Amino acid sequence: MPREQQDLYPEEASIDGGYSDKVLLDTFRQYYDEARRLQQLYLTDINILIGMEIDWIRPLSRVYIENLLSEFPLELFVGSVHHVHCVPIDYSTALFDEARRISGGSNEKLFEDYFDLQYEMLMALNPPIVGHFDLIRLKSEDPDTGFASMEGVQHKINRNLAFIASYGGILELNSAALRKGLKEPYPNAEISKEFLSLGGSFTISDDSHGVDQIGCHYQELLRFAKQVGILQITFFEKGFPNKDSRFPDVTTNKTALSQLESHPFFT
Repeated sequence: MPREQQDLYPEEASIDGGYSDKVLLDTFRQYYDEARRLQQLYLTDINILIGMEIDWIRPLSRVYIENLLSEFPLELFVGSVHHVHCVPIDYSTALFDEARRISGGSNEKLFEDYFDLQYEMLMALNPPIVGHFDLIRLKSEDPDTGFASMEGVQHKINRNLAFIASYGGILELNSAALRKGLKEPYPNAEISKEFLSLGGSFTISDDSHGVDQIGCHYQELLRFAKQVGILQITFFEKGFPNKDSRFPDVTTNKTALSQLESHPFFT
């Protein structure tokens, strides 16, 4: 989604001529118009849904996001958190360290603040899909260590998962973590198993930022899903019924993990 001027990433601010919130909004408008054109062009051939990944940065993010949803009739969105204390936590180690400093200097406090901010986003928006649930571990010193030893963090994780399950949200199994060198995708095994125990459902994503990343590490992602006990993958499509009145023409369906494992795209 487009962001406000104060939330540009360093790489955006450093581009010759400078990015601006207006440029980002204009780019998003071009994306939306082109997506609608392609949706109509391939109407009988491809199930194309148009959505966006939202970026919850501060409480006022809600107004900005709801204005976007009002201006651009979408069919779904992914709810994500990339900032803590308005500082990006997945962009660089230096910025991660700054967010940790503001939190009080420990990973545990930063993780708690991250999951509290995520809970704020979940309660405000009830996103149909929750993106990279445990992104906060990416730039930490040991991103493959779980959260179980941090009682306060674990409590907040379980609280958030229970809330997602309560409104029927879908967790994204995100292979970008594997692309970035982590041993497990987002969310990790302990979180995935907890969500399964709550009756939660999962979808899959490569979180690609370019065509060369499409489908990246999907074979490993499916192996991970099988190891943690995920038997079905949820996907969205045009149809009825839909429990989410914001997207009345879109429904969810499921496919067996075994079907994906044998599909040519994944082999």
